Amino acid sequence: MRPKIICHMVSSVDGRLLVERWTPPAAGIDADIVHRTYEQVASRFEADGWIVGRTTMEAYAEGTARTPRALPGNLRSTHAADRKGRDVAVAIDPHGKLHYGQDNAGGDHIVAVLGEQVSDEYLAELREDGVSYLFAGPDGHDLHRAMDILGETFGVRTLLLEGGGRINGAFLKAALIDEISLLIYPGIDGLAGVSSIFEYVGGDDEKPAAGRSLRHLATDTLDGGVVWLHYGVEESAVSS
Repeated sequence: MRPKIICHMVSSVDGRLLVERWTPPAAGIDADIVHRTYEQVASRFEADGWIVGRTTMEAYAEGTARTPRALPGNLRSTHAADRKGRDVAVAIDPHGKLHYGQDNAGGDHIVAVLGEQVSDEYLAELREDGVSYLFAGPDGHDLHRAMDILGETFGVRTLLLEGGGRINGAFLKAALIDEISLLIYPGIDGLAGVSSIFEYVGGDDEKPAAGRSLRHLATDTLDGGVVWLHYGVEESAVSS
């Protein structure tokens, strides 16, 4: 059984994601309001870990490509390394471009979601780093399979999807988002084309949210005027 997936994000009032571009807090409001409030709300869900795409995970990947010391057998099955009781940090990295050099991201155990085309050398490198990995089909895009493995093999019950717009859009298109937790920071970006909450890459005729509706669960005004919106995502009663 796959985990519950909660898309937990913070954006400006115009839905943009690049924090460094937002207007600053009003006078007298703590400059750390975004990070602090985001983490406080995240802790309410008591999740078993978080999911991001390759670009976001790059900030935690401190290793470099190398030749592994050995190529152990049976590299082509799900590898569950020693989590040591930690939460998981799930990286969607179909082509195996990240080199971690360690087994954790911010203290949480890394689980790489890969395509079956990655090399044995790369898999051996992950094992040497203590990183877990699983395969999401030939091209690494079978998110349903990946989430099933996280639930069944890793025992994960709830995950926070904290990606950029493209990975969030992919999960939305796959109908894998169960709840949306959105913090609206009282600031503005204003520039067209800046990354936003959901950015599914597809044709003009595609509707990645088709068949889904949002049910309001809670609204709360937090410190500094940050507004928290919490929705359940369910099948729509009306066809799109």
